[in-house]
Amino acid sequence: MFTINGKLIVKNDAEQITDSFKKREFVISDDGSQYPQEIMFQLVQDKCDLIEAYNIGDEIKVNFNLRGRRWENPKTNETKFFVSLDAWRLEKVSQESAANNLPPLPTQEPAHAGNNDDSDDLPF
Repeated sequence: MFTINGKLIVKNDAEQITDSFKKREFVISDDGSQYPQEIMFQLVQDKCDLIEAYNIGDEIKVNFNLRGRRWENPKTNETKFFVSLDAWRLEKVSQESAANNLPPLPTQEPAHAGNNDDSDDLPF
């Protein structure tokens, strides 16, 4: 299981691939890293409606599984490998919880009063 936060930038309609399989794709922008990424996820079967609760521009948390599969072209016998990111839970990230994910600010130590003895002429 993997988790990532990002801004929803694309929300596609559901596609009926076969009589027994449907999927819905969406894309989030991961602006939190040094090199922002636009990452496509898919929702399958009964999970396709999970994205309905969210609008373009919403900050969401995506829980997903990494899936890989092999496909062999029957005409050429060429083998290809595919990877998909299957989302299974979505949550809205509130501004407050996003702020809570930031590291705490360092606390500043109070200034040391020291002693008022003038015989100690060291500046520290």
